[in-house]
Amino acid sequence: MDDAGGAVDEVVRALNVADALRKADKLDDIALGLKELDMERYDDEDEGVEVFSSGIGDLYYPSNDLDPYIKDKNDDDDSEELEDMIINPTDSVIVCARTEDDLSLLEVHILEDAGTSEMNMYVHHDIIIPAFPLSTAWLDCLQGREKGNFLAVGSMEPSIEIWDLDVIDAVQPCMVLGGISEKKKGKKKSIKYKDDSHTDSVLGLAWNKKIRNVLASASADKRVKIWDVATGKCESTMEHHSDKVQAVAWNHHEPKILLSGSFDHTVILRDGRMPSHPGYKWSVTADVESLAWDPHTNHDFVVSLEDGTVKCFDVRTAMSESTSDLSSTFTLHAHDKAVTSVSYNVSAPNVCIFNVLMRNTKLWDLSNNQPSVVASKNSNAGAVFSISFSEDNPFVLAIGGSEGKLQVSEKCHRNSNVFLIDFSVKFTIVTHTL
Repeated sequence: MDDAGGAVDEVVRALNVADALRKADKLDDIALGLKELDMERYDDEDEGVEVFSSGIGDLYYPSNDLDPYIKDKNDDDDSEELEDMIINPTDSVIVCARTEDDLSLLEVHILEDAGTSEMNMYVHHDIIIPAFPLSTAWLDCLQGREKGNFLAVGSMEPSIEIWDLDVIDAVQPCMVLGGISEKKKGKKKSIKYKDDSHTDSVLGLAWNKKIRNVLASASADKRVKIWDVATGKCESTMEHHSDKVQAVAWNHHEPKILLSGSFDHTVILRDGRMPSHPGYKWSVTADVESLAWDPHTNHDFVVSLEDGTVKCFDVRTAMSESTSDLSSTFTLHAHDKAVTSVSYNVSAPNVCIFNVLMRNTKLWDLSNNQPSVVASKNSNAGAVFSISFSEDNPFVLAIGGSEGKLQVSEKCHRNSNVFLIDFSVKFTIVTHTL
């Protein structure tokens, strides 16, 4: 037993020695590492070579060509993207108010080389808006901005939002006219509106191109309001209709004359130079859908109706209680469905286009107050909601409809008193347009 116990003691001592030697080796390794790191001078400023550096330090390079860390110095993709974002003076801009599922937005389209064989269109950017859009109006000035690109939007809400189209990632409007200031919940819900606000949906908007800070609005609350976008305030409120007001339009030549059309089957003219005057009224046969002044005269306008009728009036024959039967210049039964939009061609007198809630679009010659169809074309837009000639390129035509497509004419020109309209499928953009 003594011999065996001695053997065990020898083994234990050998294990202890081996363990001590391993610990010494580890301590030597740690000491060597600390020596290399020079921890005593760790906080001192380094001069010369830097840890995790190539030896030349963290430098700022004025261009990617001089930066050795950038392998691809061509930047071709970035240049193309930047070129797509630039809007050139010769480009045309088309803005669509669109709703898909529960999302409403404004789509800003760029049309390059309009009216030529090289014409190209693409979406430049879009802006998400909070409510279902019903009406829009372009304007070029705003509070604190003498010149710019802005869009006023009327919606199911009582407010009018004005968005800056020059801001790519806009998350809120740059101005809001009217709207709800407070909602109270309880047994009876109560809504408090901002001062001078509409109290129902905004159905129509019209910008005054001559008095650039003035915007007119029409609402389901039966009121017409005049806004000063330089101050963001309502200048006047008119209550001359007895039902929803669908459309408003400023005269091109007399900038203080305003038309308004209503579901009460009347069109009323008010002159801002005579605020106490009740205005002039024309009775029509159905709800008013749209209004348009003839840009080539200062006295003619047309009104399109829900029953498919289009009427023209000469304001020089107006009386305070005049009716359409006495004063209409002509009456055109365009269709048995609503005529939703009217657009005059600013370069060709007596040329006007009407659209109805159907696929067919017709171009009319209104010469001698005897309307006649000079061109007809079926579009792929479905039931047409909106149609407009371009003011900068007057023989380019844009259409939006129920099929969710924005369509732009490839050719629309006049040849021996005949207009040709040719829609190109390649310029059809999927969008629900109002």
